[in-house]
Parts: sequence; structure tokens; C-alpha cells
Amino acid sequence: MKFVEKLLKISSKNDSLLCVGLDTDLNKIPKLLLEKKDPIFEFNKKIIDVTFDLVCAYKPNMAFYEAHGSKGWESLEKTCKYIPQNIPIIIDAKRGDIGNTAKMYAQTFFEKLKADGITLSPYMGQDAVLPFLEYKDKCAFILCLTSNVGAEDFQFLESQGESLYIKVAKKVISWNKDKNCGLVVGATAAEQLKKIREIAADLPILIPGIGAQGGDLKMAVKFGTDRYGNLAIINSSRSILYASNGEDFALKAREEAKKLKKEINLYREK
Repeated sequence: MKFVEKLLKISSKNDSLLCVGLDTDLNKIPKLLLEKKDPIFEFNKKIIDVTFDLVCAYKPNMAFYEAHGSKGWESLEKTCKYIPQNIPIIIDAKRGDIGNTAKMYAQTFFEKLKADGITLSPYMGQDAVLPFLEYKDKCAFILCLTSNVGAEDFQFLESQGESLYIKVAKKVISWNKDKNCGLVVGATAAEQLKKIREIAADLPILIPGIGAQGGDLKMAVKFGTDRYGNLAIINSSRSILYASNGEDFALKAREEAKKLKKEINLYREK
């Protein structure tokens, strides 16, 4: 099954464009879990249990697992196996290296972890992305316009009358021969998101920056979805994961996810 097909199926089933980012920080999870053998996995397991019917995807961020060495990798593997098979897993790794190295990364994330998608940097060009595109049923989400302040350092630079982020979007479209490319566009840049969606009408767009980063949810939904109100993957991490650090953390996480899903759908209908 192609990534987009899998995404549309779960999005329709759960009536959702919400992606929960599994940026699990040992310093923020409830202290009662720290007594467990694998507190990261135990936390993720609870979050998945209470949100699997509310989401269209999960997005584990590699940094929060790699920081713990082999134990962190084990937690990530267990998390990916635990996520229901009908829900896409997008690994937020932001990799981007020469072809030989990229091939090993692709093998790691797509074969070892069985992930459905991965975030990639386009800076090194096509040969750094091609090894991921060889997996035709997966999706390579290319960083197009990010939600951090430093995005202005390079991504808005103009060449021949076009901003770099526009050139990236157009280049990714040219790579999308097997319908396995997507874009990452921050919710903090609504006007630019609109331009990108007009160019990339049929690409899935992963949209971070909602919640703690201050992105405009209404504009993210309005400009990020395709003409059918789909293909936007709106990510939220901290506001859901850490809605509470007490014994009720799972319940509060579900309440926050449910509230956000409802708000997204309200704007989606309009």
C-alpha cells in the first residue's frame, strides 16, 4: 500500500488530520513512570492507547531516543512495533547525506523500524534523497519551510526571482514520480504555506509548529489541506504529551488530542 493511500484510509476512518509527535522527554514524563524498566516506552504506550482513534499518524523524533543510546533505540523499536499497523509512522530524523550513507539510513528506518515516512534535508540534492525514493510504498518528507526562527537565514533567500523554499517545493515535485514524496512546512508561515500548497497540490504536507511554537491552526488547515480537505498532517507534540505530569497524564493527553482534532475539523469544514 502506498503511503498516501494508507494516510487517506486512516484519516477517513478516524476523521482526523492530527499527528501526535512522540518527542518523549524523560525530564517531562510523570515521575511515577521512571520506576519502570523502560519508562519511555511505557509513556508512549499509554499515549498511543488513548489517541490511536484520534490520529492520522505518529511522528517519533529521533533525537529523544538517540540521546539514550542503545536503550533509547530499543524504546523506539518497541514503540514502532506497538503502533497499530494501519496508522502511518513518520520518523522525524532530518537526515541528508551522500548516496551510500543515505542508503544505510533508508534501510535502517524503512526496513529495521518499518517506518512509513521520514523527514529529510534537501541541502545535498537529489542523490541524497534517491535511496529513500527507491522504497515506493514509503514517503520522503522533504524540509521545505521550517517553523524555527532561523528558517529566514537560508529558506527565504531569493535566486532568479524565487525564494529557496519555492525552488525546493518545485524540485520535490520533479522527484515525485512514484508518488512517494511529501513536504515539511511549518504552521508559523501561513502565507508561504498557501503558496506551497498551490504549487504542490497533490503532495502530503507535514505541518509542525502548532501549539508551543505558536503556529496558526486555522490558517494551517485552510492553506495546508488539498482541494478535498485532505493530505495535511498537522503535528502536535508537547501540548498533548505533557498536558499533565500526574497520574492522569493519559486522560489529559486524550482530552487535549480530542480537543485539537475537533478544532482542526471545525476549520476543515469551513
